[in-house]
Amino acid sequence: MTAAVKIAGAPISWGVCEVPGWGFQLEPDRVLTEMRGVGLTATELGPEGFLPTDTEELKSVLAQHELACVGGFVPVVLHKADHDPADDLAGPLDSLVAAGAGVVVLAAATGADGYDSRPVLDESQWATLLTNLDRLAGIVADRGLLAVLHPHVGTMVETRAEVDRVLAGSTIPLCLDTGHLLIGGTDPLELAKAVPQRIAHTHLKDVDAALAAKVQSGELSYTDAVKAGMYTPLGTGDIDIAAIVRILRDNGFDGWFVMEQDTILEGAPGGDGPLADVRASVAYLNSVTG
Repeated sequence: MTAAVKIAGAPISWGVCEVPGWGFQLEPDRVLTEMRGVGLTATELGPEGFLPTDTEELKSVLAQHELACVGGFVPVVLHKADHDPADDLAGPLDSLVAAGAGVVVLAAATGADGYDSRPVLDESQWATLLTNLDRLAGIVADRGLLAVLHPHVGTMVETRAEVDRVLAGSTIPLCLDTGHLLIGGTDPLELAKAVPQRIAHTHLKDVDAALAAKVQSGELSYTDAVKAGMYTPLGTGDIDIAAIVRILRDNGFDGWFVMEQDTILEGAPGGDGPLADVRASVAYLNSVTG
């Protein structure tokens, strides 16, 4: 029997991002009001500082907008032997627990701002990263939540070889981010078919493959490609979103389909702004899951 479909939004679709200088940042009230207005009933929290850090305030804001909290994206440095990522996880984890979230979406941060470059790890650093992944997953589980690892452009787990290394060297489930996987060189549909049992959460993105190829070749930085519209409304790009959703559901996936369309705003948008694309993605996802 196929599990019920759980669809959520994310503030990044409104241009809200943790990277310094990432365009104009909309106020939470507009983002959450518009999210609820298109029929979404759940969201990821967005970057630290977007919503209140005080747990009672956070719960109040979500309740005012009639939104449940799915989880949150938490980039942490995992590969440095002299750094304890549990310290960086503590605050976001407290917020997610208080908000009633179920998922902590970890990313293997480089330690630098942005996603346009990254170092190469040696064997010792890889061993530290993999050990920390399982350790943090245990810390999260002790609080009643599930940790997943998000392969992400410009982090230490970006390419297919790096994804395979995580699959072989740790037990943490994955967040299948269709866009970041494609840009990093992994066919997200093929990965969904190969390891459906390791996928516990999703970020559904559609992508203009021509712009993604320019990122892969070094012709464009990741940030410039996002500015150029590399991410598109679901169903309008080059990723077979419908097939990915079908494969996961056929294999018993009961996690969240979080819709994301990373965007960079130059200023306060007039009219609908990002809402128009979000509305189109909601309609598309409803059409392929109904």
